[in-house]
Amino acid sequence: MTLAPPTARLAVDGTIVSAEAWLSDLEVETVRTDAVQSFLKQETIFVRLRTAGGVEGVGYSYTIGTGGEAVLSLLRTCLLDVLVGMDVNRPEAVWRALFSATRATTVGAITSLALAAVDTAVWDARCTASGLPLWVAAGGSRPSIPLYDTEGGWLHYDTDELVAQAVESQRRGLNGVKIKVGKPRGHEDAERLAAVRAAVGPGMDIMVDANQSMTAAEAIRRAALFEPLDIFWFEEPLPAEDVAGHRRLAESTTLPIAVGESMYSVGHFREYLQAGAASIVQVDVARVGGITPWLKVAHLAESFNVAVAPHFLMELHVSLCCAVPNALYLEHIPQLRAVTKRELVVRDGHGVAPDAPGLGIEWDFDAIDDRRVA
Repeated sequence: MTLAPPTARLAVDGTIVSAEAWLSDLEVETVRTDAVQSFLKQETIFVRLRTAGGVEGVGYSYTIGTGGEAVLSLLRTCLLDVLVGMDVNRPEAVWRALFSATRATTVGAITSLALAAVDTAVWDARCTASGLPLWVAAGGSRPSIPLYDTEGGWLHYDTDELVAQAVESQRRGLNGVKIKVGKPRGHEDAERLAAVRAAVGPGMDIMVDANQSMTAAEAIRRAALFEPLDIFWFEEPLPAEDVAGHRRLAESTTLPIAVGESMYSVGHFREYLQAGAASIVQVDVARVGGITPWLKVAHLAESFNVAVAPHFLMELHVSLCCAVPNALYLEHIPQLRAVTKRELVVRDGHGVAPDAPGLGIEWDFDAIDDRRVA
């Protein structure tokens, strides 16, 4: 009996021979405020690696104004040395090795953000070497995903501005708009939302986002005010660590409860899903530690029959949304136009996944270098 030959080695040697990291500050494209903070700048942590087969991978992560140098320090003092000699064709092995090397600081934001910068670079190199775009390599569910707009809903806008922005988003063919809530009194939020609903009619989704600013009691009260307006989801009403409060809220309202942008581990998502405290999962690829755990969260949510609508990073999340079957929406909030050569393709209100091998982000490294701060 003749045994089948062993699996052939991949044509391109994926052994990592070098890795570097740096920090570039990106200016915000518009003033962004919510109930607890302002978006000051995007501290963008980049990782570039090269393989023995001559393939380059570029990944990134971010903060919204503080902590970027701490992430960079962790990469330079610990993670990059572990990375060299590993194989980009084995992202699970790479991620686990780096996670284990930072055991004393996991689970936490700084470590997850650092892991994400490496993991996205690994996937970029892996997909580039195989000739596949990320959305296909990660699952290939569909080529596009519906978009909703966030840029027109910031808390500092007055009601007339909110209405004008929502109508413009509708004219552009987007499927929904997100309005920030958290005014001092609930009736102020409700009146703003009612004006937008009257302007766009019943055919457009309206999401609301409280940015973790409320107690469970106040969130329950405001949800009751929002229910008559047919709100599509109520996002981050409470601090992310308050699983029990989110469960109480979910049990008290017909509004879907969306959480996840401030969670940094797969296990935290499991707690929410098991408790019935999350109706929509907003897993952020940078904050959860990269593409490898992002896909785990998406598939975990699918097992609970829960949809995924990731937070921010639309240029990367468009491919991940298109990879999995339970993606619901992509948040349209541009932030990379100053440092990329090509924008997200929007067609009929949908974000279209890039077909180029790798992450599909065409970086402008001259513009990135001009913004280097560390």
